Amino acid sequence: MKKVLVTGGCGFIGSAFIRKAIASQRLELRNLDKLTYAATLESTAVAASDPRYMLQQVDIMDQSAVATSIEAFRPDCIVHFAAESHVDRSIDQPSTFILTNVLGSFALAEAALRYWDKLDPSAKRDFRLVHVSTDEVFGSLTPDAPQFDEDSRYSPNSPYAASKAGADHIMRAWQRTYGLPVIVTNLSNNYGPFQFPEKLIPVVIAAALEGRPIPIYGDGRQVRDWLHVEDSVAGLMTVAKQGIPGRTYLFSGAAETANLDLVRRLCELMDKHCPGSPHRPHERLITMVADRPAHDRRYGVNAGCTTAALGWRPQVSLDDGLERTVRWYLEHQDWWQALRRRYDGRRLGLGQA
Repeated sequence: MKKVLVTGGCGFIGSAFIRKAIASQRLELRNLDKLTYAATLESTAVAASDPRYMLQQVDIMDQSAVATSIEAFRPDCIVHFAAESHVDRSIDQPSTFILTNVLGSFALAEAALRYWDKLDPSAKRDFRLVHVSTDEVFGSLTPDAPQFDEDSRYSPNSPYAASKAGADHIMRAWQRTYGLPVIVTNLSNNYGPFQFPEKLIPVVIAAALEGRPIPIYGDGRQVRDWLHVEDSVAGLMTVAKQGIPGRTYLFSGAAETANLDLVRRLCELMDKHCPGSPHRPHERLITMVADRPAHDRRYGVNAGCTTAALGWRPQVSLDDGLERTVRWYLEHQDWWQALRRRYDGRRLGLGQA
């Protein structure tokens, strides 16, 4: 693997992939990104001046533009991150998610297939398209249910999850029907630096810093499996090199935690790192608010098959990851404060007409 085309590389996980690839891999990278509200050039600034890296502003739904970029760059691997990703926003704007996540993935699969079909036999054998998806496609687990695995039934409950499920099915169908060497990956909840400030962890950090109410949906007992973004991209790089087309690989942080408990841990870290804050103890800012429609109760991922096949396992514990994430957001307030011109912090996803 020498040339990797990344879609959505100015987003959260995609930019982490690019930063790691530039720092540790001998790769040429081309980044196709529409540069929507959630994309930031700062997240890939370390790569911007590197001659191995190129950014092209391309809409993933523009199959012609995508095909032109692929043909010009001639990658031996494509890693597909491009997606709308915020569940609350999907409730308010479902059409955007269907268009980008479903039709965009279709456009990419078609463009990749046309390119792959013309490669010589050796290059065809080595080519990979790694599709990055979520555990949310599997729906909601009861508290005592086994974790999701590669054989779990798809049962998406939000427009976001449904759109990602559709993308997964397209990728799998193009592999089975046309032979396109696709690998599907399903990741648990990612967190870490450069995550757009509408997501839970940066929302909590910003609210605590400013003394605003920290919103908790419903009773706060919804459980999520938290995975540091550095572990995610390490796993995806391993899949790109060693994964078998047609296989699904699940990635987990092995850190199932209720939302309320996670927020309390974040408040403790804010107490620690902001000893002069007039809002300490920050836990007193926690405010219960109306739940999200169709809010999944629990996600839990069994990554045992991925570990057995690839040797991958998470390296960043939740305690260490949260500590590092809080410090990063405190040290990079200019970055997320500037993004408030795109997102003002108001509640999304109430399901109201």
